Amino acid sequence: MAPDPDEREKISPGRAVASGAAVALVVGAVYVATLAPTVLPYDTPYTLDSPMLQAAVPVLGVGHPTGYPTYMMLTHLFTYLPLGDAAYRVNLASAAYGAVAVAAVYAAGLLLSRRAVAAAAGSLAFGFSGAFWSQAVIAEVYTMNALFVALFLCLILLWRERRDAGVLLVAALVSGLSLTHHLSSGLLVPAGLLFVALVDRSTFSEARFLLKGLGAFALGLLPMLYLPVRASMDAPLNEADPSTPDRFLNLVTGGSFLAESSEAGRQCSPSALSLDGPVAKLASFGREILGQFPLAFLAFGAFGAAYLLLRDRAAAGLLGVIFLGSLLHGFAYLWLGIEDFAAFLIPGLLALSLCACAGIDLLLRPMDDLRAAPGRALPVVLSSVLLATPLVGVWISYGGMDRGDAYEGRRAVEAVVRNAEKDATVLHHRSPLWYTVLVEERRRDLTLVDPFCTSWNRRTDLVWPDDLTAAQSAARYGTDDTTGVEAARKAARRGPVYVLDHGRVDYDRFREAGLDPAPVGDGRQLRELVPRTDAR
Repeated sequence: MAPDPDEREKISPGRAVASGAAVALVVGAVYVATLAPTVLPYDTPYTLDSPMLQAAVPVLGVGHPTGYPTYMMLTHLFTYLPLGDAAYRVNLASAAYGAVAVAAVYAAGLLLSRRAVAAAAGSLAFGFSGAFWSQAVIAEVYTMNALFVALFLCLILLWRERRDAGVLLVAALVSGLSLTHHLSSGLLVPAGLLFVALVDRSTFSEARFLLKGLGAFALGLLPMLYLPVRASMDAPLNEADPSTPDRFLNLVTGGSFLAESSEAGRQCSPSALSLDGPVAKLASFGREILGQFPLAFLAFGAFGAAYLLLRDRAAAGLLGVIFLGSLLHGFAYLWLGIEDFAAFLIPGLLALSLCACAGIDLLLRPMDDLRAAPGRALPVVLSSVLLATPLVGVWISYGGMDRGDAYEGRRAVEAVVRNAEKDATVLHHRSPLWYTVLVEERRRDLTLVDPFCTSWNRRTDLVWPDDLTAAQSAARYGTDDTTGVEAARKAARRGPVYVLDHGRVDYDRFREAGLDPAPVGDGRQLRELVPRTDAR
């Protein structure tokens, strides 16, 4: 049963907007204060894709699976801001999406609990959860994904309150738009359908309205057209080349992840996440979940979820599908050894934070009728504690989340720009060198070769400046050998060859091939592969 507005706290629109704006400003200010200042390195667990996104967004490229067309187009607008370098502006977009997502979580929490304190505390806890905060300070796609999820939840809860068909159509549009960004948003479809069925099953009997809903959903999918159109325009960075129907479907469905080549000698570097056995993986998964919120907010979330199951089955079903689906998605990635699996838990954390809003409301509800002193001071004190708890967590987590001194990517760029000889070849893997040549247009004399393993069918991110198919690249540069040895051998015949270390380079293989890695500059990131005179 849905909450009765007459039995709950009345909140003026002005107060609601002011409280939501204050929450967004607080988290936004913290995100900006801890934001990465420039281009990021390829690194585990969270910046595996950041350097490529920072290169693709300014030049309107086509990203890795699933392409992220909405992200590419919207984030490109941030690159026109007169702030920092282009990479910083892409980072800033993540912070902006994150702050707006937290405001949308606040609005959804307000609709669910009808209590500003509960909505503010729950949204602050979500905004400062480790998984979400970590994504709000780098170039990544997950804060925009959370924004779509939160906006959808806000709209569909608003529809229940107002029974306005137009609001439900906008929710359908947002669910379609969210699928152009991240496949995990597919959870919104069954969650939303279940919610509507539990609130008002008769909605599905209106054929004309259903057609409108399908039309709104399809309209939300239109940004997908960006991918083949931009690919056909020879985008400067086109990782998966969705210019044909089969490649387009492989890209947007994530099928490209399964297209890893299996030729002889193609052995991927092992994942940095090495957990042996299901017990270790379950333990790691449990620690990740339990470490996201203060313990009290986990209790509020469990308490609120139990209450919703008993009194508001529609909301329980809506949030439950997203929570459980997100956890299964994240655990599947953990099981496969994917380092950044925690980012896939964010929609579930969002759902749990809304359950916490309901739990906090239940805690405060008995105090609504306190009128006489000193009793009337109790809800004020308790509300203050609830709001302060996530902020205390900020003080504890700030150092670990602060990316303000993250200049590793810039140091890698400068190591190559200053030390690599003219017309040299640099072996690298999804590094900030793409940003260097495409966005900053520096060292365009270099040949950049990426022979190292990536788990999808790649296109133009294999070699700069050549636009080659994978087979052509393998024949000319030896990129079918994912150890990099064959690429280094072929490059050494043409001139100097370097390796920009991405943390998983096996230098012993180069030594065995007669190529000695000699440190260049400070030796921390760049090494020259020098052929031994006695090498055969």
